[in-house]
Amino acid sequence: MLPLIAVPPTIAKQLAQYRQLFCRAAGFEQVSRYVTGLLLSANKTLQGVAAQWLSTEGIGSRRAMHAAVFEAGWNSSGLMPQHRSIIASQHRGQGREVISLDWTLAHHDWGKQIFGVKRSYDYVQHRMSCFQTVVTATIANRSLIDGIEVVVQLPDFSGAEREYLKMTAKPNYESLEQVRERLSELLHYHKNRLQYRKRTEIAVEIVREIETEGQFSTTDYAFDNGVLTRELTELIESSGKHGFSEIESSRNTLWNDQWQRVDAVERALRQEHPESFRPILVQCRNGETKQIWAFTKVVRLKKFGRKRLVMVHETEDLQDAPRFLLTDALHWESGRVMQTWSYRWSCEVFHEVSKQMTGLESAQVRNQEAVNRHFRLSCVAQSILQRTPCSGARSERFQFAQGRQTTGQKLHTLTRQALEDLVQFILTQFTQGQTGTQILQILMPG
Repeated sequence: MLPLIAVPPTIAKQLAQYRQLFCRAAGFEQVSRYVTGLLLSANKTLQGVAAQWLSTEGIGSRRAMHAAVFEAGWNSSGLMPQHRSIIASQHRGQGREVISLDWTLAHHDWGKQIFGVKRSYDYVQHRMSCFQTVVTATIANRSLIDGIEVVVQLPDFSGAEREYLKMTAKPNYESLEQVRERLSELLHYHKNRLQYRKRTEIAVEIVREIETEGQFSTTDYAFDNGVLTRELTELIESSGKHGFSEIESSRNTLWNDQWQRVDAVERALRQEHPESFRPILVQCRNGETKQIWAFTKVVRLKKFGRKRLVMVHETEDLQDAPRFLLTDALHWESGRVMQTWSYRWSCEVFHEVSKQMTGLESAQVRNQEAVNRHFRLSCVAQSILQRTPCSGARSERFQFAQGRQTTGQKLHTLTRQALEDLVQFILTQFTQGQTGTQILQILMPG
């Protein structure tokens, strides 16, 4: 475990843009240390981060860091708007950009008391587990992927609460105190129902907030059918932008004056008119050129009205499972739609990097405000990591030898900066007459 002496210059320079959110310099210093730990600590919990910092006069203590990061009155709610303002200026003029809406599971098998954690079936790992449901929004171009919002969904316990109310109901209540207790239970049940929001409702709120700020005025949206709703599409269209979504195969469309499932329409086209699926070369976000066979037409769908439907196959014999894409961009051709849709997968990259590199699912704090602060700071750390210049050895075996900078090399740069600070500290201690044993006691107290 590498002892941390000071915040690396690259991280300090990036975090300086957020200084106005913090009222005290000491608190900002602790938050900077915490973000550094999210990037460089092997154990990205508060305990792990605090333990890696050299403790001098209580500055690096776990309690001091917890108070500054999770309890102090700095402007936590303003962190993500400030973050969006900063990265918006860096994204302008970088070509095509798309905002992706998605959700992921942050696992906490041993943290059942953490805010938002529920025990349910995990469809990814195919087992029962404890996790938070986190709705995310990312913006991506050819070179950058930045998280611009993270919201933890409050678990829905209304079913269990309703069953409890049914089981504890009485035909008569003998005292006024019993009536008060029962009324209190009913009010809590009603309050929880009002506080609960579906993932689709959270996605709509995120888009509304982004569009109100107006930082990304020309950016379209891409999302899958998990967050697709009529309210979301209407909100995007009212902002003068286009939305791109994947839809279920069971969705009904008006075809030959009859309402039919889109998979039935695709099957009929594939069998009777396979030539209607035209070969198209699409350049994806990652630079890869992919060939697809696509059929597109403006159709009418229930609830959504007139939209452009694109049916996509990735094999020439059309025997693979088709993908159905929907957009309000009625004048776009299928290749342009598919190219924009390829940006939707940037949110998956964001989830992977944030979980592995910046501790997105490592929070062990329990209350709602602390959990929200951790997720927001993790987003900021992920953006800092992307903007770190690469350094280190070159080799033809790695992508960065051909000019592509990898996340590992960027992390290597930050580690070198932290190690340089440590070496300078040790050198200073030697010049002050400290022995090796004394320096070791400072770095790793016995």
